Amino acid sequence: MDDFYRGWRRPGPVPPGGVEPEEGETLDYICGHFRIFQYAKGHRYSTDDVLTAWYGTAHAPRVDRAADLGSGIGSVALISAWRLPGAAFCTVEAQEISIRLARKTMQYNGLESRVTLLHGDLRDETILANKAPFDLVTGSPPYFPPGTAMEAGHKQAIPARIEVRGTVADYSKTAARILAPGGVFAFVFPTNQMERALQGVKEAGLKLVRRRDVVFKEGETPLITLFSCSLAEDLPATYEALVERPLTIRRGDGGVDAEYSAVRLSFGFPPGNVPAS
Repeated sequence: MDDFYRGWRRPGPVPPGGVEPEEGETLDYICGHFRIFQYAKGHRYSTDDVLTAWYGTAHAPRVDRAADLGSGIGSVALISAWRLPGAAFCTVEAQEISIRLARKTMQYNGLESRVTLLHGDLRDETILANKAPFDLVTGSPPYFPPGTAMEAGHKQAIPARIEVRGTVADYSKTAARILAPGGVFAFVFPTNQMERALQGVKEAGLKLVRRRDVVFKEGETPLITLFSCSLAEDLPATYEALVERPLTIRRGDGGVDAEYSAVRLSFGFPPGNVPAS
């Protein structure tokens, strides 16, 4: 979990609860009054997840139904559900070890009636066939082809980092298949692999609407980029994507950048630094 969120308790409604952390699990605040179950030594939600949810919910014109692909422990869907209280969600996750935690999280936060958790491979064309179309589709694809990066120590975290079950192109293809007319597909990918992301979008029949690099500390090179796409057929042939100025998270002196402070407020956290727990 990102340092910005540790040790802070958001005032607000008390979640319904009813389930508790088991051995090896933690229960952490993620946005507003929502909490998420995570493995202490497994895959944990990150700034990448938070910003994917923010970018998608900020730029989708309207959302009645949303889907999250490769949803892991449910972090992107959970934040999106907090920001879009009137929307229904479907998630797809292949790892039983992760979807088990997501089930607990949705039950704890009273979201079982709004969030449908599907256990399966996002590349399976039948898995969302009876649920589509969706106004918003989100995804935080794994970043690295097998053999190009060190695997995580915990087996649950490996597919979150390594392309075990699909690439950014597969995420794009699935998104294009289930998007409603005028819908938005928002995802995150490493800035230094920009061409892979753009190629996957194009091959899927999508068109980039806007993108934004993310700089984790002022003066450093962007590490990740946020993408917002729509079906190519929904956009004029002459449309040119908006390239936004980079979003900076921390200033050079270590403080939180003013714009990121505003972003933090938009998903239910205070704008400044967080006191230590």
